[in-house]
Amino acid sequence: MKFSAEQIAGIINGTVDGNPSVEVNTLAKIEEGTTGALSFLANPKYEEHIYKTDSSVCIVNNTFKPANPLPDSLTLIKVDDAYTCFAKLLEFYDTLKKEEPRIEVNSFIDDTAVIGDNIYVGASSYIGKETVIGDDVAIHPNVTIGPNVTVGDGTVIYPGATIYRDCVIGKNCIIHSGAVIGADGFGFAPNEKGEFQKIPQIGNVILEDYVDIGANSTIDRATMGSTIIRKGAKIDNLVQIGHNVEVGNNTAMAAQTGIAGSTKVGNNVLIGGQVGMAGHLKIGDRVKIAAQSGIGGNVKEDTKVMGSPAFDSDDYKKSYLGFRRLPMILTRLKAIEDTIKKLTKDH
Repeated sequence: MKFSAEQIAGIINGTVDGNPSVEVNTLAKIEEGTTGALSFLANPKYEEHIYKTDSSVCIVNNTFKPANPLPDSLTLIKVDDAYTCFAKLLEFYDTLKKEEPRIEVNSFIDDTAVIGDNIYVGASSYIGKETVIGDDVAIHPNVTIGPNVTVGDGTVIYPGATIYRDCVIGKNCIIHSGAVIGADGFGFAPNEKGEFQKIPQIGNVILEDYVDIGANSTIDRATMGSTIIRKGAKIDNLVQIGHNVEVGNNTAMAAQTGIAGSTKVGNNVLIGGQVGMAGHLKIGDRVKIAAQSGIGGNVKEDTKVMGSPAFDSDDYKKSYLGFRRLPMILTRLKAIEDTIKKLTKDH
């Protein structure tokens, strides 16, 4: 599908500087632009590329002033915030690729399930008993949705995802391929023989509205009650969230993070990759946790931590500086000891 520079400017409230009729049919990074591509420039580090790009249209900030001549074939669209506007266009572009409403062959929908309007169900997907699917939902091929599940309006579930019984998925959520929502929590108790006896996990998982779940991430059902991922939370790929965990509004965590059972994570928390959290902890609002940190205790709100075991990030950096200098310190200490021994021997 083609769009003119003038049409794009209308979508993002921009001003055209160049040929308003030039058309684009694809998106590209500015350094990889080709004829017919739309790019953007927001970071000054990439400005050098705009003077030699082959893109036909580039979105720039209103404050952009070329330091060198621009390609004759390049048309600019000037906006207040190039990055935000390009993100808006990406979202618009993504909606154009949305699957047309239909139910493909070999999919199974139980007779007791309630299905909304304008939904897409891909081939070989399964929708269980008494499940409720809202309007404008996209369920891609090979998705399994168990009994008594609720899926809110506008949610997208990508191929191979699994949602176990009784779980609640909010509106406009995105669940990527291979994600598992509602598998049993890791609950076992040793008996008198030292053998592990399984503790039934009878709770569920609740994803509130606008939650994103990355590929191959797992969110365990609660032992009792609910594991809850609150509105706007963003979970990266390969994340493990244990039973009865609560993740706050607009909290984001990067890949390979693991959170043990019953830990409560606050609102607007940022968690780097490969972070591990012990169970039954409380992480305050607006906490920032650096990658590969090990969290073994509660973390107060508005703090930054790093390391394993994690502590205040400023103190960690100072401590790490000392650690890096340790070989030099030991060498100097050895020299001082040798000098003391020599002076003692001489006297």
